[in-house]
Amino acid sequence: MSRSTGDIPGQFDSIEVVLGVSFNDRGLLWTALVHSSYLNENPGEFSDSNERLEFLGDGLVGLVVAQELYQRHPDRPEGELTSMRSALVRGDTLARVGGMLGLGRFLVMGKGEERNGGRDRASTLAAAFESLIGALFLDQGYEPARVFVLEALAQEISRVDHAAVPTSPKSLLQELLQGQGLDPPAYRVTHTTGDDHARTFTAEAVSEGKVVGWGTGTRKALAEQEAAAHALRSLGLQH
Repeated sequence: MSRSTGDIPGQFDSIEVVLGVSFNDRGLLWTALVHSSYLNENPGEFSDSNERLEFLGDGLVGLVVAQELYQRHPDRPEGELTSMRSALVRGDTLARVGGMLGLGRFLVMGKGEERNGGRDRASTLAAAFESLIGALFLDQGYEPARVFVLEALAQEISRVDHAAVPTSPKSLLQELLQGQGLDPPAYRVTHTTGDDHARTFTAEAVSEGKVVGWGTGTRKALAEQEAAAHALRSLGLQH
């Protein structure tokens, strides 16, 4: 589907209706839709492609997602929040969102890129979404951009929320104790036996100054996981 500058007014109306957003500076919206391949084939027609806006939007999407996850999951440890954020800001996720918004059909791209399936390419759709967010931020500020990102990613955020149930004994024990208003567990190694090449560690899980579980393992981490599992069994939550 070719684009010409004479079609711009009508295309703006269509894009804004689809996105549910009205731009004050439509030049920003247009730049967000210009693929670098078009500049290569039509030098001088546009001053810039969407690559700089993509850079800005990438940072904004990451910030919005991090802020939302931090507020939504006050009891999640940093590692789990990082995994959840990564699942939401990675390319294939943003490509799905860009595809759902129909950004591919609005892109201004070179004929060669279009013939090679550029409108449906995951990396192109993800970049278009990030570019759009960058443009919206420059046009209207952080809050409208944040709201748009969260609305666009709502289905993906819900999916990650349900998928991100901690499965390790240590994660489950931490959630259980903190859910009861208790201190998160701490772990300490109490015994080490065996030769250097075949050691066995004994560890305790401690909360509120009390030992809530113990376990053994050939590594400290394994002993701590077993201690957490023992604590869960003692508290009535099998793992």
